[in-house]
Amino acid sequence: MQFQLKANDPGSSARAGIITTAHGEIPTPIFMPVGTQSTVKAVHQRELKEDIKAKIILGNTYHLYLRPGTELLKSAGGLHKFMNWDGPILTDSGGYQVYSLSENRKIKEDGVTFRSHIDGSKHLFSPEYVMDVQRIIGADIIMAFDECTPYPCDREYATRSMEMTHRWLKRCVDRFDATEPLYGYEQTLFPIVQGSTYDDLRKKSAETIASFNRPGNAIGGLSVGEPEEEMYRHTEIVCNILPADKPRYLMGVGTPVNILENIALGVDMFDCVMPTRNARNGMLFTSEGIINIRNERWKDDLSVLDPNGTTWVDQSYSKAYLRHLTVAGEMLAAQIASIHNLGFYLWLVAEARKHILEGDFVSWKNHMVPKLKNRL
Repeated sequence: MQFQLKANDPGSSARAGIITTAHGEIPTPIFMPVGTQSTVKAVHQRELKEDIKAKIILGNTYHLYLRPGTELLKSAGGLHKFMNWDGPILTDSGGYQVYSLSENRKIKEDGVTFRSHIDGSKHLFSPEYVMDVQRIIGADIIMAFDECTPYPCDREYATRSMEMTHRWLKRCVDRFDATEPLYGYEQTLFPIVQGSTYDDLRKKSAETIASFNRPGNAIGGLSVGEPEEEMYRHTEIVCNILPADKPRYLMGVGTPVNILENIALGVDMFDCVMPTRNARNGMLFTSEGIINIRNERWKDDLSVLDPNGTTWVDQSYSKAYLRHLTVAGEMLAAQIASIHNLGFYLWLVAEARKHILEGDFVSWKNHMVPKLKNRL
């Protein structure tokens, strides 16, 4: 993997770059649609590429390990071939999913023992095994195994967790460097910064992660319930430490406003289930604000979903039509809304990139943020 910076915004820490992987180039800043179980819910791969114009998608190690399983994925030649996606893929290590299984897991130095949410079977994720599983999945960018601390989190626990995450990282790096990719192309390992919402822990973790000198770095443990101001503060602390010549990935973030504000702080990569999950519940993100398509006010509104969304396939559908499908419980409602929301997110980061290159990102962001918060 290579990362080339193309521009730095003069009024902020925002930057535009290009990540080059074996499966294609990724212009940054970028949003990655979440394809947890080898599918972006309600969206066809053709639509991801042609309509949404996704440059990279995300899969999840925990879910793919449990189903369809590593044996089938290896037989298929990896996740790219299994799901018929020839673009870049990033896999989350499963640390967040294990964190969310608080009732069904035990965390020890060796790794995490957990019970499957599918059938209750017992499994162990060690740092080494997670590297092996991600080799089999075959994503272009893979994540180190970490512990994602909850919010709020007391300082003693946050410290112990962070230090264990650093020890796990050393084990991940050793296993990764001692093994080879399985399908003839390079894979890249990103470490993950932790430290909860303690400034000194975040600084220490960022310095430790940077010392491993990997091709890219991730920021974890944010967007887990803390106030937005906390997220922004800790993102800024970390971005000021992580090397500028490597991509920075803020995991699990977030709303359109979150994305623009974190781009301004120096983040390059984002992922979140919000655009597709909210789409399935009738919430649309648009360049003019947020729409709850179930509201009565859209019943007879034959205007397009977003007047600025002329490049999105779903602009051939009206608000009234989508509301009708949603209220009627038709599957097409989730498809149209998901394509719309993902198309909007990809449009938003592309516009951010354009304004970074033009040198007026801050003024554009300050114009957009109030509109994006509107409830229409």
